[in-house]
Amino acid sequence: MAHEIVVVDYHKGNLLSVARSMSSVGAEVVISDDPQTIAEAHGIILPGVGSFEDAMRYIRPSGQGDAMVNSIRRGVPFLGICLGLHLLFDRGSEHTSDAWGNGWVPGLGILKGSVTRLESDRLKVPHVGWNQLHLTEHGRQCPLFVDVPEGSNVYFTHSYALDDDVDPGIVTTRTHYARSFGSSIWADNVFGVQYHPEKSSATGMRILSNFLRYVRG
Repeated sequence: MAHEIVVVDYHKGNLLSVARSMSSVGAEVVISDDPQTIAEAHGIILPGVGSFEDAMRYIRPSGQGDAMVNSIRRGVPFLGICLGLHLLFDRGSEHTSDAWGNGWVPGLGILKGSVTRLESDRLKVPHVGWNQLHLTEHGRQCPLFVDVPEGSNVYFTHSYALDDDVDPGIVTTRTHYARSFGSSIWADNVFGVQYHPEKSSATGMRILSNFLRYVRG
């Protein structure tokens, strides 16, 4: 049976709150770690709390990575949240073991670019709390931001963010903290957000509702 929305369980992250939030906007949603269930979904959400390295160590050998990549290539709507956004890219600098001599952990490689640590002598890292979304021209056309005003506040909790080698043409919002970073992206059927819409009050529910609307066509 194909499910409307599958929230990918890679044994990390805040899955229940994402699933509950999607249910609250009217989605039929399940949480699953099964690659076949993921592959059959009408829409996929990859949430995330944890490290880039730990996530990829599970996603690759489990078969989840192939299931998600193949679904994306078939045009299935996909939403990455926080770490789930990071994992879409070529590589991340976050690792806890010494296995990565070059300092980079390979991601899913759906999108080009890197994820690196926020650095600041003045501001506290991790970046935790409410901050603004500044819509780009691309963002004003993005289905995720229908009825989401410029400057809306959403909830962040992260130490790593998209680096400047990410194509600015896919960036839909920017946020300023330690540096100006892409806080949302959109590339065809792929969406990603750095913040947690499930923790972002009415604005977050609007974003999730817009994703569901996109899944339903």
